[in-house]
Amino acid sequence: MTVSITAMYAGLVTVADLRIADGAVMVDRGSKIRRSLSLTISDPKLLPWAELDPLAVYGQTLVVTRGIRYAGGLEESVSLGTFRIDEPQGDVHFGPVTLTGKSSECHIIDDKFMAPKSTRGYGNCVDAIEALIRETLPDAIIVNATAGERNPACAVATWNANSDRWDAVQQIALAMQAEIYVDALDRFVIADLPDVLSSNVVWDIAEGEGGTLMSASRQMSRTAVYNAVVASGENTSSGAAPVSAVAYDNDPNSPTRWGGPFGRVPKFISSALWASQGACQSAADYALFDATARNVSTSISAVPNAALEAGDCLRVAYAGRKELFLAQSFTIPLTAEGAASLTLRGGKADTP
Repeated sequence: MTVSITAMYAGLVTVADLRIADGAVMVDRGSKIRRSLSLTISDPKLLPWAELDPLAVYGQTLVVTRGIRYAGGLEESVSLGTFRIDEPQGDVHFGPVTLTGKSSECHIIDDKFMAPKSTRGYGNCVDAIEALIRETLPDAIIVNATAGERNPACAVATWNANSDRWDAVQQIALAMQAEIYVDALDRFVIADLPDVLSSNVVWDIAEGEGGTLMSASRQMSRTAVYNAVVASGENTSSGAAPVSAVAYDNDPNSPTRWGGPFGRVPKFISSALWASQGACQSAADYALFDATARNVSTSISAVPNAALEAGDCLRVAYAGRKELFLAQSFTIPLTAEGAASLTLRGGKADTP
């Protein structure tokens, strides 16, 4: 196993190979900041004292990779992310130095609107997203990875001064029925919401000899399971009247069908970017699939796979069953000891 951590400032390398005692990268699809880092460094000399020290907090970043060195010496590695350094601390005489880091969503979150901001003048959603991100990070790489590079027209919406810029970006992505996050290559990716039934399986995890599964536990809950979605839009910028629409789970074979034994459990969503009844209906229909998904939380420990992304589809073979899951969150250790811990969402039986 290999790990490489490079400290950088203003595009220049300040420490080419940072030696660590411990560390991990956490990836969480449910968090506004998808990737985070924790490190422990033994050498107290690396504790920052001045603003331009390699591990200070004035724009310094760490680029992290993990990989494998084969018997012949060849190395193969993948990126785990680029992280802005936050809160280094430690004993000045003996260490260790501990620090945390965040992926690049943090820059957009910090840069709140200093004056009211509108999407007026942007012809489509991707143009609006690119403009909001590049006002903060002019060199940001933005990838539209939606099906067919989907890019609908963007309704006019306005955010007040002191509003969260990243919330605005996420609202626009939601209006195009997508999500946006920063990936391991430090790119802002606009992607379709993952679907365990249609996504390609990227990793098979199995128990027993030759497998990578070490332990597993399972929990089922009705929390966050709904059988109707009410989508509403009120756009004061356009002067249009408020609009709304409802999507119901009307499948007679569904355990969550509206009015069935599960009961009536509506979910409410809203956006200023849904300016018509049709836009609300489309949003409600799209959200219903996720709303009715079984809330089965499976937690596993497995041999680390540094190439995973949150939302990837995994096949787990355990307890005489094979099930498909989405990777909701996971932790990749940066030392040879320990396993990767993963929280999986969904749980659909895999059919041959």
